[in-house]
Amino acid sequence: MSTRLLATTCVAALLAGITTTSVAAERKDAPKNGHRYAHVLLISVDGLHAVDLSRWVANHASGVFAALAPHATIYSHAYTTGPSDSFPGMIAQATGGTPRSAGVFYDDSYDRTLFAPGSNCEGPPGAEVQFAENIDKDKSLLNAGGTVGQPLSQIDPAQLPLSDVSGACKPVYPHEFIRVNTLFEVVRAEGGYTAWSDKHPAYDILNGPSGAGIDDLYTPEINSLIPVVGNTTDDNTKSFTATRNYDEVKVQAILHEIDGLDSTGSRAAPVPNVFGMNFQSVSVGQKLAKSGLLDAPGLAGGYLDAAGTPGAALAQQLTYVEDAVGRMVAELQAKGLADETLIIVSAKHGQSPIDVSKRQAVSDAPYAKTPGYAFHVADDVALVWLTPQTAAADRTAASDYLISQAAPLKLDALAGRDVLSLFYQDPATDSRTPDFLALPQFGVIYTGGTKLSEHGGYANDDRNVALLVSAPGITGSVVDEIVETRQIAPTILRALGLNPRALQAVREEGTAVLPSALR
Repeated sequence: MSTRLLATTCVAALLAGITTTSVAAERKDAPKNGHRYAHVLLISVDGLHAVDLSRWVANHASGVFAALAPHATIYSHAYTTGPSDSFPGMIAQATGGTPRSAGVFYDDSYDRTLFAPGSNCEGPPGAEVQFAENIDKDKSLLNAGGTVGQPLSQIDPAQLPLSDVSGACKPVYPHEFIRVNTLFEVVRAEGGYTAWSDKHPAYDILNGPSGAGIDDLYTPEINSLIPVVGNTTDDNTKSFTATRNYDEVKVQAILHEIDGLDSTGSRAAPVPNVFGMNFQSVSVGQKLAKSGLLDAPGLAGGYLDAAGTPGAALAQQLTYVEDAVGRMVAELQAKGLADETLIIVSAKHGQSPIDVSKRQAVSDAPYAKTPGYAFHVADDVALVWLTPQTAAADRTAASDYLISQAAPLKLDALAGRDVLSLFYQDPATDSRTPDFLALPQFGVIYTGGTKLSEHGGYANDDRNVALLVSAPGITGSVVDEIVETRQIAPTILRALGLNPRALQAVREEGTAVLPSALR
């Protein structure tokens, strides 16, 4: 397999997977005005494909998604970011931008200017930047060792990457890592009240560079241990039931907020102008192979066929999520807020492969032997960074080596500096953009475990996610044109009567309001 073949294939794959900014910028029919909403409820059901939503609506006529559909715009070709990891996927919805402007490629990535935790900024710069459960004070606990609702109290600064700021070595908090502002910051600047709930305290990143975008950021730890006597190993993601129980903690936070309380239910607060949460139940239902603690024996995760028929465990997870969203809708109605609330249901990412017969488990070990290697992350895509001090000299040898490993890594395409510079930034001058992006064959998961699917890559199963925008005054329709989840952010601001161009990423990437969303 030649260098040219890999590069050409990769360009085609990326062009097929990433809508160009000009497509969004050139739209002429994006609404300039429309109904103004007092509230927007944003719900991310991680893993929820467009096909999952369409099948569920068709087969569950009495469910809440079917009830929302006649008053919703449903986008059948909505695509999340590439890479399709949770961090860039959520950041896109909150900023209107991709890693090109936001500078965040993965929740486990690399920065050529930072230093490792505990290094005292000594030695040459260049460090892994992991913002997940690893930065918790105690990841075994639901409260992450701090106070839920106060994410900075849950984060251990000793676990953070470091930055040399005029000779002072300082920890870099997640909100300091993102390069563009968030819709939460825009809403707060206009006097609004904001709230969000997510799976790690590391979602402090959604506060934006100001560190103050979200009034009420509620972040119980998904990777905390299942509360069963004697359990010292299995976290919530190892059980279908435990994940539902975990999600329910966040659902209660949303219900509190609708009722005019804070996320904990302990004090009065305004009903947020923009608020919401992410669900983990469907993602775990897709990935987890078999029953865990608290589960009925004999359950299997994933789908039954290539058409997306959910198996028993995944069907349970989908049923729970629909019920939870139904309770939110019912509470909005009970409080007289339904007519003034826009509801958006989407996903940070999909999951690949839907057809489990396509799954191939492959070791990612060869990546660590790349000449000039600094760091890599691999799920169903691989991002590789070279040691910044020698990258220029090592780039050709590194490329040749990765191409030589195409067979054991099951590579379909390899993007280097020339391609990455087109879609993101130039890795030779940008501190975040990886030196190489490796796209494996469809169905490949870099794992030695039993998980059935993964995300992070550019396959359709990773990126074609559900997107539903609903309010009582909207006439139901299905939009077949390609849209992107980054268009959610400017749509929310337009819905609240605010200027979408207050978002830096919207200006930099030309991100448009979703077509036909606000009527």
